[in-house]
Amino acid sequence: MSTVGLMGFGTMGSVAAEKIVKAGHTLLVFEPDAGARKRAESLGAGLAVAPSEAADGADLVLMFLPGPKQVKSCVTGSGGILEGARPGLAIVDMSTVDPGTTMSMSEAARPRNVGYLDAPVLGRPSSVGNWALPVGGEPEILEKCRPVLGLLAAKIFHIGPTGSGNRVKLLNQLMFGAINAMTAEMMAVASKMGISPGVVYETISASQAATVSGLFKELGRRVSAEDYADPTFTVDLLVKDVRLAVQMAKESGAPPILGRSVELINEMAQAQGLGGQDTSMMWKSFTGVWGGGKGKP
Repeated sequence: MSTVGLMGFGTMGSVAAEKIVKAGHTLLVFEPDAGARKRAESLGAGLAVAPSEAADGADLVLMFLPGPKQVKSCVTGSGGILEGARPGLAIVDMSTVDPGTTMSMSEAARPRNVGYLDAPVLGRPSSVGNWALPVGGEPEILEKCRPVLGLLAAKIFHIGPTGSGNRVKLLNQLMFGAINAMTAEMMAVASKMGISPGVVYETISASQAATVSGLFKELGRRVSAEDYADPTFTVDLLVKDVRLAVQMAKESGAPPILGRSVELINEMAQAQGLGGQDTSMMWKSFTGVWGGGKGKP
């Protein structure tokens, strides 16, 4: 059995932690939030006062953090992972960050003989165990981490060198943003015309139309039921992800056209105060611009 350090006991980190503990591994969690720390402790995980403590003696460290700033602080900041890392440790960043952040963190880890993988999650929290992981980094490090990562993912794809997993994840987020924005706008147009978005959802989702996707079904169900509690994925996180994806595309010489429009739509919703809400609420951003609608969910 392995000793695993885990950074971030949030929506994704908590479900991963449960799988790891149930499999019999020793888990040490670093999480600043007091409520999350209590939940981690009740699960059977140990608590670390700093990332360095969680890394000390660990075979691998998993990170589930909000973005690049938190990843950099957790790895190279005061009390960071590298301060407590022993040679041979593997760091697996499962956050959604840009390739540049991953490459700089990997370079910082290399002189200490610490391996580094980017393995961002493709999947919802509820599908833990069946996630897909696009992985960037050295194949030998991936094989070392595979027994633990295999508890979380049904499919693990080695994409290429460091940062490659990030690139695939950000492309996915760009597509997620486009589907989310178009679904939101369509629901808002229906409401403006006096047609219930719930009726539109039920009609389309019952069809064999090519527009029916898993994401459409999830978004439509939430809108139809007015179920916005317990956000699965917030507008704030979507803004961050799409912004990183657009910047990545620009740097590759392919400045996105649709992607830039999606970025602006997300920022509009955030500016209207929807940042902390589930992305399914973004249809209300459009009705806010147009002055509301007649159709109820």
